[in-house]
Amino acid sequence: MTAAMMVLAFGACTGEPPPPDRRETPGRYAALEEFSRRMIEDGAPAVLIEAKHGGETWNHAAGVRNLETREAATVSDAYRVGSITKSMVAVSVMKLVEEGRVDLDEQVSTYLPEFGSVLHPPGPVTVRQLLIHESGMPEFFFPLLASGPLQDLMNRPLSLEQQLAFAATVPWERKLAQSFEYSSSNYAALGLMVQRLRGKSINSVLDEDIARPLGLKSTSLPRPGDEPATMVHGYITINGERLDVTRPAWLSELAAGGAVSTVSEVNAFYAALLQGRLVSSESRTEMLRQDSDFYGFGLFKWNDTCINRLYHGHTGDIDGYGTVSMTSEDGSRQLTIAVAYPPEPPTVSVNPLIEELQALAEQVLNSLC
Repeated sequence: MTAAMMVLAFGACTGEPPPPDRRETPGRYAALEEFSRRMIEDGAPAVLIEAKHGGETWNHAAGVRNLETREAATVSDAYRVGSITKSMVAVSVMKLVEEGRVDLDEQVSTYLPEFGSVLHPPGPVTVRQLLIHESGMPEFFFPLLASGPLQDLMNRPLSLEQQLAFAATVPWERKLAQSFEYSSSNYAALGLMVQRLRGKSINSVLDEDIARPLGLKSTSLPRPGDEPATMVHGYITINGERLDVTRPAWLSELAAGGAVSTVSEVNAFYAALLQGRLVSSESRTEMLRQDSDFYGFGLFKWNDTCINRLYHGHTGDIDGYGTVSMTSEDGSRQLTIAVAYPPEPPTVSVNPLIEELQALAEQVLNSLC
């Protein structure tokens, strides 16, 4: 999945972790503490968690920020949020819709004239189809990863145009009925569309649309070298050697998964979105998609058994990091869990921990009724 396509799981030991940085732990969060303990024992460098319920906040941090320096991780440390970036890009698209500059049911080629000639879609593709992953566009990560050694690829910037060029190397097959088919290429196209219409980089657009209005100091799609100084480091292993993947150049324009944030700021973003403080009520309704059981505009859905409704948010699976963030429809109950994966060789599949993170988050939130 996006960053999930190049995700990695890990397995080197970090030693005895520093004491967790958290408030007094109510019993309702015991499952989160147990998960954190097990992750650290399994070699995860760090685990960061923030839960919000009934006006109260519970924080937890365990492990280290950096395996070399062994500094203790804190709950305010930034990390790579992976595909949570898609939710942010979807907000920027909806702001253009509100301004009358984008029509959700207009063809993408209206805004990106080269879309058809470069990607050769088998039929018309709308902006809406990109947002809900129903375009059928091939995933660009597979040909990208096949194009050279991972170490070389990570250290080269990868523009949005280049991301779509890699997608174009895979035939776009026609289907009788195109259903949900997750592809980071959809959000590469959306990011490029936003960038073109705004006349500025996608990095700058996300800053203006989200980070600055909400006062999020650690949330960005950073260029190499612009990442927050206090980041939890992510690691993979290649040929038995550990590699730090905290600041790879190829994520600087990854509209599908290159953002950096903190667990607190991710919660703040989703609360603002669900409470209608980032987009209009009409846009919020569109994004939540009442006609879909599991995906809106850049938003996954899970069952909120407390009120028989849904949680909204996203998972993130990128080299070195896994995360999940869920928020109730009124923004009052939230949980974001971030893990720096134990260092292991990269894979092209989604890390199995992502499923565990989703199940754990849903279970805990549903216990907070």
